[in-house]
Amino acid sequence: MMTAHLLPNEENVKRGDDDNFSLAFARIENHYFVKKGFFSSDSFLLDNVDKIRHIKATIVQGRYDVCCPMMSAWDLHKAWPEAEFKIVPDAGHSANEPGIAAELVAANEKLKNIIKNGS
Repeated sequence: MMTAHLLPNEENVKRGDDDNFSLAFARIENHYFVKKGFFSSDSFLLDNVDKIRHIKATIVQGRYDVCCPMMSAWDLHKAWPEAEFKIVPDAGHSANEPGIAAELVAANEKLKNIIKNGS
């Protein structure tokens, strides 16, 4: 949680002082880690990208993400070049960072328009 932002986020740091929040966050995170993200292998997404290739998608990656390395997003984009690839130069991992949030909103707006216009 504290390493998810490029720049210190005091609001998130303060959330860590709440034992109930910290315990719940740790339980959820560890559940996913222990279950390996519910994938059968570390390369599951890359190995099965052909099954989702037809889906419109945008890969959003913070340049300074220390949780999910840039190479992971780059490898996914190489395997799935149909997906848009957005690198946010001034962001880490968190969807709450302004640049990441803006790209996620833009991607969802684009998908909304595709659905609305049927193309």
